[in-house]
Amino acid sequence: MRKWTMGTIIAGLMLVSSCGGSYMTGELTGVPNRPVPDYYFPWGTVFIPSGVLYKGISDKDVNFSLDKRNRRVSVQAFYMDETEITNNEYRQFVYWVRDSIAAMILGDPYVIEDDEGNVYVNWEAVYELDWSNPEIQEQLSELYVEEEDRFWGKRELDVSKLIYAWMEIDWQKAAANKARIRQGLDPIPRRDLIIKHETPVYPDTLVWVRDFAYSYNEPMTRNYFWHPAFDDYPVVGVTWMQARAFTSWRTRLLNSWLIAIGNQPLDEFRLPTETEWEYAARGGRMHSPYPWGGPYVRNAHGCILANFKPMRGNYPEDGGFYTVRADAYYPNDFGLWNMAGNVAEWTLDAYEESAEWFTHDLNTYMSYRPSEDEHPTRKRKVIRGGSWKDILYYIQTGTRSYEYMDTAKSYIGFRCVSTFLGRTLE
Repeated sequence: MRKWTMGTIIAGLMLVSSCGGSYMTGELTGVPNRPVPDYYFPWGTVFIPSGVLYKGISDKDVNFSLDKRNRRVSVQAFYMDETEITNNEYRQFVYWVRDSIAAMILGDPYVIEDDEGNVYVNWEAVYELDWSNPEIQEQLSELYVEEEDRFWGKRELDVSKLIYAWMEIDWQKAAANKARIRQGLDPIPRRDLIIKHETPVYPDTLVWVRDFAYSYNEPMTRNYFWHPAFDDYPVVGVTWMQARAFTSWRTRLLNSWLIAIGNQPLDEFRLPTETEWEYAARGGRMHSPYPWGGPYVRNAHGCILANFKPMRGNYPEDGGFYTVRADAYYPNDFGLWNMAGNVAEWTLDAYEESAEWFTHDLNTYMSYRPSEDEHPTRKRKVIRGGSWKDILYYIQTGTRSYEYMDTAKSYIGFRCVSTFLGRTLE
C-alpha cells in the first residue's frame, strides 16, 4: 500500500499548477467551464414567483375552523401548467406507451440495441408505423381484444395492457439513513430506496356512468376521451397514481430532448403540493375567496366566472353542462385558467385534517406513502378547486377536500408543476 506524504501532495499540486487550467493562479475560482443555466420555459406553463401565502379559508367557516386554520407560509418559485391537462395531451402519453410496447413486440427496425445490450425504441421508425396495416395488426394481435370480445367485429386495443413502468426515489427514507448509521444500524441499500411502479395508463371512461345513479351519461363514456370535440377539455377518470405516472413520463420526455440539444435538464414534473396549488390559485391576491378576487362569482354583467353547480342544479347557467374547455372563462392574475371549478385537481399531499397544526411553514407539504393493506383513510389525497358538479363552497381557493388515491372520478383532473431552480427569473 502506497504511503502518501506531505511532499508527495505538494509535488502533486506543483504538477497540476504547471499544467495550467483552473489551478494556475492558485486562487479559489471554482470548477471552470460549468454550463450556464438555461431558464427553459416548458411549453404551456407559466412562471409562478416565490412569495408568501396566507393559507386557509377566506370566509367564516365555524364547523371546519380547526381543519382549515389560517397561517402564513412561504412558497418557492415554480412553473405550472396554465390549464388542466387536456384529453389530447394525455392521449399523447397513452399513444407513447402504446407505441413503445408495440415496438418491443415488433423488434427490428422499431428498436435499437446499443453496444451494452440495452434496447431502445427507434422513434423515427415508430412514427411511420401503420396501425391500419393488417400484417402489423396480426403481429400485434396480443395487444387487441380477443375475437369473441369484439363489439360488431371491430378490432380494438385491449387498453388494460397499456402499462407504464416508472420509478422514483424515496427521499424520506434516504434522509433517514444518517440516523440509522448513528444508531449503529446498517444503512438502507440504495436499491431499497428506488421504488418501481407499473401503472395502467388508460383513463377509466366508465366513471361517467359509475359516478351518477339514474342519470343518462353513456354518451360521455363513449365519446369524452376519444371524440375530437373534447380534445381541449380536461382529462378525467385518472387516479392519483396515473397522474403521477404522467408527470414521470413528461419529465423523461422533455429532459431527454433538452439533454440531446445540449441544454440543462429541468427539475422533474410532479403534481403541485396543496400549498403551491392554493398560492397559484389566489394569483397574488392575499385574502380573496376566488381566483378572480371576490366576493362574488358573477361579473358586472351578471355572467358567472367559473364552471360549477349554480343555485339548485342549474348546470347550464354558467355556460357549461359537464366540463368545459380547459381555457374557458378568464385566467387569474398569474395567467392560470380554471383554478376554480371545471374539474377538481389532484395535489401531491396526503389528506390529514390537522396538517396545518404541525407541517412546516417553508414549502408546506404533508407526505405519506401508504402500503397496499393500510386502512383507506390513509390513502386519502388532497384535491382542490372544486368541479363542474360542485356547489359554490368547493370552488373557493381555501376549501380543502380529498379523494382516495386509487379511485378515478368524472370530476377530477390534474395539472403539473416543476420547481424553478433559482430565486427568480429577473
